[in-house]
Amino acid sequence: MNKTDQSSHNFEEQLLTDLTAHVARRADLISAARPAGRRARFLRGWRLAGAFGLAVALTAGALAVQTMRVGDQPPPTASAAEIFRRAADAARQQPELTARPDQYVFTERLATTRELPDSGPYITIRVQRWESAGGVAHAQTRYRPEADPNGWSELRVHRMDDPVEPDKELDAFPPPAFHGDLPTDPDELLRHLRDHPVDLHLPEGADEEAVYGDESMVYTTARSMLDGYVPPRALAALYELLAREPGAVVISGDVVDAAGRHGVAIRMPGVIGGNEDFIFDRDSHVFLGRRGSVVRNGKESLYSAAALVRLAIVGRPGQLP
Repeated sequence: MNKTDQSSHNFEEQLLTDLTAHVARRADLISAARPAGRRARFLRGWRLAGAFGLAVALTAGALAVQTMRVGDQPPPTASAAEIFRRAADAARQQPELTARPDQYVFTERLATTRELPDSGPYITIRVQRWESAGGVAHAQTRYRPEADPNGWSELRVHRMDDPVEPDKELDAFPPPAFHGDLPTDPDELLRHLRDHPVDLHLPEGADEEAVYGDESMVYTTARSMLDGYVPPRALAALYELLAREPGAVVISGDVVDAAGRHGVAIRMPGVIGGNEDFIFDRDSHVFLGRRGSVVRNGKESLYSAAALVRLAIVGRPGQLP
């Protein structure tokens, strides 16, 4: 085993040990239920929607971190492209939702994260989010510690952060969360996403022409749409498009998402300062969620993981399906 394989094995072995212990502790805490009024500390300005997409997956030309195999398992039997195509087949079987511009895309996720990117204990929170289907209002969120069923926060308006001033929020509305007008053919979708890239809110002085003009920007835009709702046929086309992205690899071995579900993970290329993995159900290939890691001084550690557990269309923020 060479030095890179040894480092990869040690990191993933410790990661799986930490997460397994964390899930077990979470189950014990849920059964005991915390007393009312007790609260865990949360990341200041919790940002679920951008945690695995725009914030850490900025692509810029050929910038990419080296992918590495998880654990000392045999090579995967399926390629990343094959997993995405299976996910496309699964997407076509999903029921189709409809939404008016004044309605909201409701999502509920379990998110495991650390207060600091590479240190501190893991905490798990449940996040409910209401995003404007038509992009005509700010998103609203509420959250609670997973171990405290009565610990829901107040519903709060969630604005996008200014990349130049992290403590400042932008007044602009986010893009629509309901992507009902996407082409259902992968080639047409490619052209559409090339002409309509997601707004990365780059800081002043950034080379926008280089970033937005690079072919990798198409895949960044495609991945960002998984934070909202994409109808089944368009979602299938999106996965088929992602199957073309060079550099994606399947992580060997079993992967468990933040909700404890077993899946297969695809490590995406082009992430600056860390890695981003997409997790799909091992049998059905339905998208389960994401996990993100950071690299500090040559060492990689899990920062956060989010598992999608519910998605629906509702009429107003605070309304549950």
